[in-house]
Amino acid sequence: LTGTGPEAVRLRSSGVPLPGIEIKIVDPDPKTGEGEIIARGPNVMKGYYRDFIRTKEVLDKDGWFRTGDLGMIDKDGYLFIKGRLKNVIIGPNGKNIYPEEVESILNEMEFVSESLVHESGGQLVAKVFLNTEALDLAHSIHNFSEIKAKEIIENVLNNILKQANERLATFSRLNKVLEQLEPFEKTPTQKIKRYLYV
Repeated sequence: LTGTGPEAVRLRSSGVPLPGIEIKIVDPDPKTGEGEIIARGPNVMKGYYRDFIRTKEVLDKDGWFRTGDLGMIDKDGYLFIKGRLKNVIIGPNGKNIYPEEVESILNEMEFVSESLVHESGGQLVAKVFLNTEALDLAHSIHNFSEIKAKEIIENVLNNILKQANERLATFSRLNKVLEQLEPFEKTPTQKIKRYLYV
């Protein structure tokens, strides 16, 4: 739907609408401008095969497709995708927390292979699947007893929590980081099946 040449890329933006594509934000928040992204153009699907009910849920009579993504458009027409509408977490102060934004920070860290952020009991929790090769290279965990290895991993998780919270806005800081022992189960398009873990 959007893109730019290398000379016009803007940090964290997916770009401007491609030729022939229209993009709008539905019900934008008056303060942030964030709302659901809808799109219309020749590349948008005509509907779900033989599923008129689902088609009606995502396509209106004028051909606007509800993407299910939250985002905003800046004054120059650049689209910024914030996260999935169904994944957004409303913080205690009423602000939107986008798990994908927190996960992108976690996933940049040396010992994190992948992560999943969710709400549990009113707290923001991250599950991380650790990069065991990097962890072993840095800490030689294979040389230690199970008790000592768990202690090292606990320290690593605490450091991940501390480093992440230093980079996050106050309202989206994590309360806990837990180890995910197995890789997250994924869809054929390699997206984590969130519903299995929250």
